[in-house]
Amino acid sequence: MTAVPARNRRADARRSRAAILDAAARVLNAEPDASLETIAAAAGVTRQTVHAHFPSREKLLLAVVGRLTEETIAAMDAADLDAGPAKDALIRLLDAGEQVARRYPGLLQKISTLLLSPQEDHDLHTSVGDRIERVIRRGRRTGEFDDRLPIGWLVAAVVKLAHAAGEESATARMTSEEARDALHTSVLRMLGAAADAGRSPGPR
Repeated sequence: MTAVPARNRRADARRSRAAILDAAARVLNAEPDASLETIAAAAGVTRQTVHAHFPSREKLLLAVVGRLTEETIAAMDAADLDAGPAKDALIRLLDAGEQVARRYPGLLQKISTLLLSPQEDHDLHTSVGDRIERVIRRGRRTGEFDDRLPIGWLVAAVVKLAHAAGEESATARMTSEEARDALHTSVLRMLGAAADAGRSPGPR
């Protein structure tokens, strides 16, 4: 007779956790230094409930990173990465990631202050890296990309370049269009592909 109540408690816990992560992403994007009390209020739970799911602020931020990664992966998968030339698919992948990042500028700046070990950073980007690798390997098979550099290096470099483009845009050192164009050009040149793939013509 205790199975149903136990399932209900687990379902309630999942809903609370999802509500906290949704609220944290929303609140911290608008106010990066918002208190846990503010996040709890936005989620409709108590501060103690937040602590029950996330014992520290860092744990909460890491979980929010995971939520944003899931959103990014969904956007990338919706870009149909197996269709058309690999160069165009890679541009769609980069743009999908950029569109998600653009919705959370304040939150991403806050996340950038997290001190992650190289392994933690790698683990957070595994799903994104898998998709980048898939497109690069397809481009090599079709002859669109060369094979001068190791795949692992290229995947890591693409991720770092995407972060750099986001930071340049967020700090207004470059416009979003300039940062996007620089990212596309840098990645395609690194892969030995034509740098104008997927780019719209600029002003004449």
